[in-house]
Amino acid sequence: MKIKMISQKEVAQSVKMAEAIEAVKKSYIQLSEGKAEVPLRSHIKVKKQNGVSLFMPAYLSESGAMGVKIVTVFPNNQKKGLPLIYAIVLVLDTETGRPLAVVEGTYLTSLRTGAASGVATDLLSRKDVQIAAIFGAGAQSRTQLEAICTVRSIEKVWIYDIKRERAKIFVDEMKARGNPIPRDIFVADSPSQAVCEADIICAATTSFKPVFDDADLKPGVHINGIGSYTPDMVEIPSQTVVRSKVVVDSFEASFAEAGDLIVPLEKGLISREHIHGEIGEVAAGKIPGRESDEELTFFKSVGIAVQDVAVAELILRRSEDSGFGFEVDI
Repeated sequence: MKIKMISQKEVAQSVKMAEAIEAVKKSYIQLSEGKAEVPLRSHIKVKKQNGVSLFMPAYLSESGAMGVKIVTVFPNNQKKGLPLIYAIVLVLDTETGRPLAVVEGTYLTSLRTGAASGVATDLLSRKDVQIAAIFGAGAQSRTQLEAICTVRSIEKVWIYDIKRERAKIFVDEMKARGNPIPRDIFVADSPSQAVCEADIICAATTSFKPVFDDADLKPGVHINGIGSYTPDMVEIPSQTVVRSKVVVDSFEASFAEAGDLIVPLEKGLISREHIHGEIGEVAAGKIPGRESDEELTFFKSVGIAVQDVAVAELILRRSEDSGFGFEVDI
């Protein structure tokens, strides 16, 4: 049996952010319309290394895409100069079940996570936004900024990380990228400085406590919370959740995994009915997105396999058209 291998470089070169945003948007619509099978991800903890391995399968019946992502998150890697996240995506043939390709998934994870925030920002933020704040200076934060700059004309960016040197590296790298990334990117001295001007906030950290204060937010801000993916991880203040229009990627996954929502739920600050809906419902026009310039909107994503499979399937199609990747016999 032959199977195609697609490298990180080929993933990065084959799909632009705008295309990833469109692919993820379509996958969200399929999910909300009941046209996708997405079991909750399985977690295997590796306590010795403070790590976790995640197994994430999905089948999108309308687009004919199927696969599984295996991703590891090992925070101790950062002390070793290694990536926080490693991942691969196995793409399967929906006609025969045959494995078709192994796609490098570390960059793909960043790409599809950024794309998710791109979808939400396009549907939920004000059209006239100009200033963004990014929390976290890792790989996920880079695609967060790229995605929001793809769907909105951002003129100024604040970046905050508990490790200031990482934030400085982020600023230098992102400034050098050019359009659509603005030149005006600054390291914030505090979370308050980062959010007090912000029209859009992206939280991409592994924090267990809120990364900013609710009182510092401007009216009408849009927030993307993509870092926390377990019940005890929290990036967004409960007060912010209470007064926001909350949209999720998946009801089932969010109520099982999203500490940002589980914590205020358990405290009785919100009920499940507080959740406005899934982003796929907004994308399909079944429920409204932003309804006024003053309301706060909050997109909570724990990351679901439809995103990975949709983007991996697009990459595989590109490889067939363009001839990149290589086949191995197994």
